[in-house]
Amino acid sequence: MATAFAPIPGIPTALHRAEKDLPFVDYQEGVVFQLLHADVEAGLWVIRVRFQPGVTIQRHKHTGEVFAFTLKGSWKYLEYPEVNIAGSYLFEPAGSIHTLHVPDTNTEVTDAWFAIRGANLNLDEAGNVESVFDAGAVLDIYRAQCEKSGHMQPDVIGA
Repeated sequence: MATAFAPIPGIPTALHRAEKDLPFVDYQEGVVFQLLHADVEAGLWVIRVRFQPGVTIQRHKHTGEVFAFTLKGSWKYLEYPEVNIAGSYLFEPAGSIHTLHVPDTNTEVTDAWFAIRGANLNLDEAGNVESVFDAGAVLDIYRAQCEKSGHMQPDVIGA
């Protein structure tokens, strides 16, 4: 039989969010995301993303590391041969550049989780920085999309 323990005074407690606590909102056509954690000061953002088959995300460069885990479906970077399938873990070092693509042959939504340090520098065709997504920008986008979709302000961890 499990024993319930009370939090220890003076020690930070773990923070929990159920899937239903944070809505999925539109990012681009065929892509919805859920912002789980945004620590603007530390430059950390954690998102869960659901991609429809055939979606491509703009080519981008990471200023920090990225940790990714695929829950369902498959996706890949156009610049690399490996395909991430359910159960795959991917580490991306700072400085990596790639274009995320979900095969149009997928028969289901692809569901993946990303923990990102630093920023995504979104690149145009010539490799110039077109926009920057960091913890603060993603938090602003998420809050605005929640409001636009009629959701109350989300209780994102770290925000």
